[in-house]
Amino acid sequence: MASWGKLTYAQKKCVSATGKLMQQTDMVSRGARIGIAASGGVDSFLMLKVLTIRKAIMPFPVELMALHVNAGFDKESHLPLVDWCADHGVPAHIEMTEYGPRAHSDENRRNSPCFYCSMLRRKRLFELCRDYNLTHLAFGHNADDNVTTFFMNILQNGRVAGLSVNEPFFDGTLNVIRPTLLLDKKTVLTASRQWKLPVWENICPSNGYTKRDEIQNWLRLAWKKDKHIKNNVFNAITRQQVDLTSKKV
Repeated sequence: MASWGKLTYAQKKCVSATGKLMQQTDMVSRGARIGIAASGGVDSFLMLKVLTIRKAIMPFPVELMALHVNAGFDKESHLPLVDWCADHGVPAHIEMTEYGPRAHSDENRRNSPCFYCSMLRRKRLFELCRDYNLTHLAFGHNADDNVTTFFMNILQNGRVAGLSVNEPFFDGTLNVIRPTLLLDKKTVLTASRQWKLPVWENICPSNGYTKRDEIQNWLRLAWKKDKHIKNNVFNAITRQQVDLTSKKV
């Protein structure tokens, strides 16, 4: 029996769907050094768990490293991640910042706090990938995130675009990947609970009050009475954004 034990239906779906996406889009290759953007939320923690399993299954060697940039609202929130990585043999870089409080201060007069904090954290993640000579940076976005981003771009920016699966940066020296983009949020939540992942609460004062939250609530109302609408929206956007018939994603 594999070291990760017997998997439930939701756990198997997470592992298989992630593997399917990684394989059919040539997401990684031999010798890849993957930085995992681990925020401590359910999406990134689920991705971290799944990638440790996929690493053992892959026919070629890859390396994983958890990257956590603490926004600064709770200076000890990341301790469960430290313990988890130590127990599972995953190297980790844990860094404390004041990005969250700065984003909610007078320093940030032009942008939303969420946008400003996210921008600072992503910039730092890119720097860490450079410093550790990583070839990939993995984000734990799922299918629900893809749908929300798709509608946000239409309504706010007037363009048709969701989240990319595999996007090169810095002349191809780093690829931003989203291995769990085929998973729906319900499956992510279920598998995370079953794996008993030590997810912690997001105590950012803007949590639940962002433009993304507003779009998500609007979408939930749209398909509340008919699950077929939700399935059709998810399938259409997945086909538009994630073309599994081609390896050019």
